[in-house]
Amino acid sequence: KHSKASGAGQSIIGILEVVESDFAKNLAKEETEEADAQSEYEKVTQENKIAKAQKSQDESYKTQESTSLDKTVAEYSADRESANAELSAVLEYYAKIKERCIAKPETFAERAARRVTEIEGLKSALKTLEEETAFVQRGRRAGRRSHSAGFLAAH
Repeated sequence: KHSKASGAGQSIIGILEVVESDFAKNLAKEETEEADAQSEYEKVTQENKIAKAQKSQDESYKTQESTSLDKTVAEYSADRESANAELSAVLEYYAKIKERCIAKPETFAERAARRVTEIEGLKSALKTLEEETAFVQRGRRAGRRSHSAGFLAAH
């Protein structure tokens, strides 16, 4: 009849124990890996939150700085425009003053014409003076003679 198979049951139990041991090792290994992965995930998530907060704050500061710089640029542009307008006015005034104050050399023809006119004027003045001097001298001589004649006649 049948006899007990003692060796076969022992080997199945041995195989099951090995399988259980392998499962336990693999389970512990997977749980450790899962815990490490979870820890890494939480760490990365926290780093991302911090990075997001920093970037959000940087964006806020940079927006404020940009607004401030835009305002400064507008002020400087207005200052530059007013300075340019003032410079233009000063340069225009300087050109007018320069034109009136700086002697411009005459051409030879202009100098010659001016000198001819001046010489003609002097000649005319000399002629007039000579005529008047001759007239005055004649009048004085006549006046002295009559005065002398009256003086001699009286004495």
